[in-house]
Amino acid sequence: MIQFENPHAFFFLLALPALYIFRHLGIFSRISFPLTISNWGGKTFSYKNNFARIGEFFSQAFAILGFIALVTSLANPIIRHQEKIYTSRGTDILFVLDTSPSMAARDISLANEQVTRLEAAKIGIKTLTSAEKGACYGLVAMASEAACIVPPTNDIELFLKRLSALNVGEFGEGSAIGIGLSTAIYHLSGSNAPKKCIVLITDGENNAGSIHPETAASLAAENEITLYTFGIGTKGSVPIEYVDPKTGKIRSGFYESNFSTTSLEEIAQIAGGTYFGIESTSMLLDSLSQIAKKEDSSQSFHYRSNDTNCYANFLLISGFLFFLAWFIKRIFLSELI
Repeated sequence: MIQFENPHAFFFLLALPALYIFRHLGIFSRISFPLTISNWGGKTFSYKNNFARIGEFFSQAFAILGFIALVTSLANPIIRHQEKIYTSRGTDILFVLDTSPSMAARDISLANEQVTRLEAAKIGIKTLTSAEKGACYGLVAMASEAACIVPPTNDIELFLKRLSALNVGEFGEGSAIGIGLSTAIYHLSGSNAPKKCIVLITDGENNAGSIHPETAASLAAENEITLYTFGIGTKGSVPIEYVDPKTGKIRSGFYESNFSTTSLEEIAQIAGGTYFGIESTSMLLDSLSQIAKKEDSSQSFHYRSNDTNCYANFLLISGFLFFLAWFIKRIFLSELI
């Protein structure tokens, strides 16, 4: 919302209609030096073509607009917006994101195109974290190994930066779901947040690691951590292409997707959560929205005003418009001003 700290400056705009009235009455007429070469009482100079008339019109228009911009800058315009500052902790949401090569399968619909499973997951997570500011978000990357990329934090900019940097294949080629969940539980167990939950996004079954997913789900339930599982992807033969992080070579072909959802449904049920089957970004966004509403917690907050001063912007605009008016007069119309 734009506001003016010195609105009285707009009284200077009255000079424009006043000048027009005075000139109409013959007062404050333009200073001119007639050098007409013609018979006595003959016609003075006038523009002979439409281009010159258009140039004169725009020159005057730019001069008037430049004056208005100058007065606006004197009024000291500022853009003021309110920022919600939370003074109490909200829900901790930790995403466990599968980065195995199968996540490069391009079978998730987004508008009129198909994106990879990992890209779709990133879009969904980014949309949720940008909309729900009160919660703390964390990120665990998982494949045959797992690592906590971002512990639960309210620094959304940092979270999204680390999320965007994730690539397929960085943590191996398997899916160690149990290890991924255990890593997330470790970083949530000591949290004093009123609510804690894990969102697992994967496209496969547990085929790596020494910890069984059901063991991890039971551990989550013991620590009062809710587990939501997302089985992302379609079944059948789907195109796949990614850059192998070890060799730098492009791997492409077709991937036979046929994982069972039974295990994901069971571990979600053990930890008091829900399983979601995802085949499009719209389904992913809707499911994440449901989780955000269910896991929402009441927080105390206050509003802080952030002001952006626009004085210099309008001053630059004014100078540019006055320059255009001068350029048309001096260069295009060849007038001596």
